[in-house]
Amino acid sequence: MKKVSVVILNWNGEELLRKFLPSVCRYSNVESGDVEICVADNGSTDGSLALLDEEFPSVRQIRFEENHGFAEGYNRAIQLINAEYVLLLNDDVEVTENWLDYMVSYMDSHPNVAACQPKILSYRAKEEGKKVFEYAGASGGYIDKYGYPFCRGRIFGTVEEDKGQYDTDAMVFWASGASLLIRLDDYLSVGGLDGRFFAHMEEIDLCWRLRSRGKGIVCLPKSVVYHIGAASLKTENPQKTYLNFRNNLLMLYKNLSQPELKRILRYRFFFDCLAALVFFLKGNRENASAVFRARRDYKKMHYAFASERSKNLISSTDEEIPERVSFSILRNYYLMGRKRFRQLKLNS
Repeated sequence: MKKVSVVILNWNGEELLRKFLPSVCRYSNVESGDVEICVADNGSTDGSLALLDEEFPSVRQIRFEENHGFAEGYNRAIQLINAEYVLLLNDDVEVTENWLDYMVSYMDSHPNVAACQPKILSYRAKEEGKKVFEYAGASGGYIDKYGYPFCRGRIFGTVEEDKGQYDTDAMVFWASGASLLIRLDDYLSVGGLDGRFFAHMEEIDLCWRLRSRGKGIVCLPKSVVYHIGAASLKTENPQKTYLNFRNNLLMLYKNLSQPELKRILRYRFFFDCLAALVFFLKGNRENASAVFRARRDYKKMHYAFASERSKNLISSTDEEIPERVSFSILRNYYLMGRKRFRQLKLNS
């Protein structure tokens, strides 16, 4: 058994692998024999596999015949892993020296922590000589009372410059799937990522299930990686909008009690319609349509998640999860002008 298996899910990412896989090989202490690097290929049709054969022969390959999406692709790959820890790593991430050592050491000494993430900075900003947090995870994730995620270092579209202001280790609600170290046993015990999500919100749902069972999720900023972000689907892509809105609603359905779910969904109807109106007024009709399509498909799909919802509610602890904050991040951001995490005064 390996100590750590670094699993990179790839779909037609030949150029990303060529650019970023060398840093993973260089800084992951593979020579110790405790770490393996594995690329799980989601049915690529480009030159990804040839590249791995020719330039990275020491990297383990898992090959799928078709694209199973982010969530199910990882689930299928992890079924073939034999390691204490699995690190889910996007193919557009550059890692740094000792990035893995500190996270593994922390996890070894904190057995009740199920998963952690490093500090995630923007690779694009790095190329411009800046240190800026990356949208997808920044320095650890939280969620507000209505189900909207935000991070230390990123609230909605405001992404902060990294000045070391969030360099303390912190318990968080969710860790980014761009670089997520998790105990294999914990991953499997809660069913892994939900493959029906396909992509987006799946790591927040996974972390919610872990937190509701009393497991800790932590951000460890002493470990640093650089992430391009939006390499598969651009931010303004209507499919990305659709998946984010649909999966967010499904996540709420899976993890909230009936009285709370009913109350929150009333607010979400208003907020989602408002979001669609904003898209429409900005001339982005496809994204406006994607919001309503997401709500329509949520109504069609959510009953299929009833059994998982029942398991989650039965397994939940009675204690509140403090990283699921009791206020509205929409109100703080848009009405009160609190666009930086420190202005929220969350003691993290």
